[in-house]
Amino acid sequence: MTYRALELLQLNGPSLILDIGCGSGLSGEILSSVSPVDGGPHLWVGIDISASMLDIALQKNVEGDLLLGDIGQGIPFRAGSFDAAVSISAIQWLCNAESSEANPQGRLSRFFHGLYASLRRGGRAVCQFYPKNDAQRSLISSAAIKAGFGTGILEDDPGTKKSKLYLVLTAGGGQDQGDITGVVKGMSDVEIQDGRRNVRTAGKKGDRRSNKSHIARKKEQMERRGKVTKASSKYTGRSRRRIVF
Repeated sequence: MTYRALELLQLNGPSLILDIGCGSGLSGEILSSVSPVDGGPHLWVGIDISASMLDIALQKNVEGDLLLGDIGQGIPFRAGSFDAAVSISAIQWLCNAESSEANPQGRLSRFFHGLYASLRRGGRAVCQFYPKNDAQRSLISSAAIKAGFGTGILEDDPGTKKSKLYLVLTAGGGQDQGDITGVVKGMSDVEIQDGRRNVRTAGKKGDRRSNKSHIARKKEQMERRGKVTKASSKYTGRSRRRIVF
């Protein structure tokens, strides 16, 4: 599955990759072993919530750096740190909440917004996952779209017990401007969802630069890039009274 993820990333040379839910470092070992002919070897940083799994990775002397952390609380790296990201059989666990405060929507939102910020513009992420049902699959892909990703789902061996789902994400700003159609062109069983097109179309209906929701979206975009914005107030987006003398 890691090899399939690398194929979908379409990296042209050695890259710095974030391994999300790295576990004992199995995917990382593959990233480190990619030959120069195939564009490697890659450097990688792994993050996982399990201290015991990371301990196994340390005992194996994996070449990547390791971080103990909960991806449901965000991705704790500077903006634009990584060229790409991979995740194998991990992100579906974000849909499990042990308390009412830690709801799946919030955990998914923090994860995808943090991931978007940590990738360089034009960077890609491929997450192989096992959703419980169609509702969970939709919940995950919708959260990625809301975070700003160009989002697509690739299914290998559909309709069989060997079926594998890959969430293919691209952060805007590269050659494709967040459009993953170039990544999956020519591949069968591909579903593409792009919520940003509706946003662009809606913007043409009128001047919404002073609209409160528009201002909130712009602030979210700036925060994902690691910039500091002023806190919103009841006056944000409110029309000002014009006085003419």
